[in-house]
Amino acid sequence: MKSAEAICEILKREGVDILLAYPVNHVIEYAARAGIRPVIVRQERIGLHMADAIARLTSGDKVGVFCMQHGPGAENAFGGVAQAYGESVPVLVMPMGYARKIAHVDPNFNSTLNFKHVTKSAEPITTPAEIPNIMRRAFTQLRNGRLRPVLVEIPSDIFPEDFEGELDYAPVRTTRYGPDPDDVKEAAKVLIEAKRPVIYAGQGVHYAKAWPQLKRLAELLAIPVCTSLEGKSAFPEDHPLSLGSGGLAMPKTVRDFLDRSDVIFGIGCSFTTTSFGVTMPEGKTVIHATLDPLDLNKNVVSQYQLVGDAGLTLDAMITEAEAATGGKDRDRGDTPTEIAAIKESWLAEWAPKRDSDETPLSPYRVLRDLANTVDRANTIITHDAGSPRDQLSPFWEATTPLSYIGWGKTTQLGYGLGLAMGAKLVCPDKLCINVWGDAAIGFTGMDFETAVRERIPILSILLNNFSMAIELKVMPVSTEKYRSTDISGDYAAMARAFGGYGERVTQPEDIVPAIQRGIEQTQNGVPALLEFITCKETEVSRL
Repeated sequence: MKSAEAICEILKREGVDILLAYPVNHVIEYAARAGIRPVIVRQERIGLHMADAIARLTSGDKVGVFCMQHGPGAENAFGGVAQAYGESVPVLVMPMGYARKIAHVDPNFNSTLNFKHVTKSAEPITTPAEIPNIMRRAFTQLRNGRLRPVLVEIPSDIFPEDFEGELDYAPVRTTRYGPDPDDVKEAAKVLIEAKRPVIYAGQGVHYAKAWPQLKRLAELLAIPVCTSLEGKSAFPEDHPLSLGSGGLAMPKTVRDFLDRSDVIFGIGCSFTTTSFGVTMPEGKTVIHATLDPLDLNKNVVSQYQLVGDAGLTLDAMITEAEAATGGKDRDRGDTPTEIAAIKESWLAEWAPKRDSDETPLSPYRVLRDLANTVDRANTIITHDAGSPRDQLSPFWEATTPLSYIGWGKTTQLGYGLGLAMGAKLVCPDKLCINVWGDAAIGFTGMDFETAVRERIPILSILLNNFSMAIELKVMPVSTEKYRSTDISGDYAAMARAFGGYGERVTQPEDIVPAIQRGIEQTQNGVPALLEFITCKETEVSRL
């Protein structure tokens, strides 16, 4: 067999059935022959974002795979790989490389060298005989420890070379490891004896599929739970002990309970300080449970540390807690009432925007009506950078695991479109939604055509205020606005021109009927873009 055939056979054995790609890369043709579906995008970043969603929506069981051409194609892909690295997502990146004799000749772009800082490992294929070993190392990194992108560069002159002999390759196994039992006993004692504990859950709970254990521990010890944006939906947000999720914007319950806590138990999180995450209050007792020991004391000082898989860690903590409580759930006392009261007060503050009948439309009204119209248990939603993220995440209650793809460490405009398309590939029976703004669609909007061409019927919610409202907010009132903030366009017409469904909505009474029509179109296999003309809203629930 040829080298490319050996690579594709390994991908099949590893369970890869979709290859996101942008030509030219000879793996694409060989993958199609091998029964792997190629999905061709219009730009590299979208393909990586789709691969990103495939990995997240399967809790890392499936690795998202993207391949592209050498030189400019690899260069254009950098942002998507950096995003996956920042969000800890296992994506296999397979750029074509320059022929081996010129791969290290400046200024030829060498992916192995240039992607080292945004991948877990980066390695070129040197000879056909080494393909199994290189791919085995790649998948071992992709399935074990902290999950992040891995790059395998395929030199352009290696494709036609023969792979000699039989292909000796078995799929890589995933391993798990748990914390020291003595550390668990000590941490559990602190958590059990805490007066006002809070659980802060991250994406590690998703990767471990530890949703039942998180719920069990919270109910057993009557501890309120909040999540990071990446961890959103790990705990049902309609639960009496849910505080919601925190990013740059957050519900008042998150900030209130964290600030008044005495013990914070971080599980499956890195506690990384970013411009778009929850700032942890100082002076608290912190139990930090993480898969990666490099996270410990990185930004948040922790007195108790548990290193290991979130599921194994929660199992161990539950065992200790059940021994202390006799296995009976603690009385929740006034905690649910307190949570409900703060939430009610906070929602009342935001009611004028969420219930607004004004035009241009309030984006908060659009998102409220969206939440009340869709079947949230059978919906996967994600957001874009900036206003869509901060207007959606505090108010959208995610009730089932992996029904919300949250992110926020690095922010790329246009990220949500690829996530929604990747989600639809993995979960074809669910309504998959991306919420974005007119700035984001300018970056990746052409790939709505990919959704049409590749028959990926997503629902795209566009909040169009003809402006970059965040820029307007940070500029002094006395100065004239930058011309760059005027980014008007008729994007519903664009969607129709691509062969999808496009509708522009300007009146509040038309919001729900338009959403219903959009959903119906997706059920008929047609991607839909609903363009809501909104006001230049700049306020977010930042506490």
